Amino acid sequence: MVQVMKPDRHPATFNGPLEAGIRAVAILGAAYPQTYDLQRLVAFDYLLVHTGDIGGPESLHPPTPHHSAELLVRRKLVEDALMLMMTRDLVVREVTGDGIKYGAGENAATFLSSLTTAYLQSLKERAAWLVGFLGGYADQQFRAVMRRFFDDWVEEFQNVERSLGGT
Repeated sequence: MVQVMKPDRHPATFNGPLEAGIRAVAILGAAYPQTYDLQRLVAFDYLLVHTGDIGGPESLHPPTPHHSAELLVRRKLVEDALMLMMTRDLVVREVTGDGIKYGAGENAATFLSSLTTAYLQSLKERAAWLVGFLGGYADQQFRAVMRRFFDDWVEEFQNVERSLGGT
């Protein structure tokens, strides 16, 4: 795993709009000129840092004990991230017959080429792998593939909910 911080520093957070925005730009830059809807970008945001969960390169972030809980908070985060990146022409939004789609903006390639740390290089490599692995699937095919990965996580979430006294 890529070491992200010095041993004497506190852990860095990777779940603010800026960090999620960088991940979105990496995904959309790797996919250019392909565009994706919000739902796919939410799934890709998770999978980008957990590529090992789907048989890809070693995950950038440690495994999470409750996958589904992590996925629940990502939609708003990714939405906020896309809005932030749109203010800098790193992401563009377009309305299509299939709904709202997001793509790499005019400044995305220049921005991505300026990211040179080991972590960000690894992030870009995994974005290219992820787009190559799942990016070309039609929406229905993508949902079917994701169901295989996420069904276990939904079951896990339901078990946690039951253990907390839910129905």
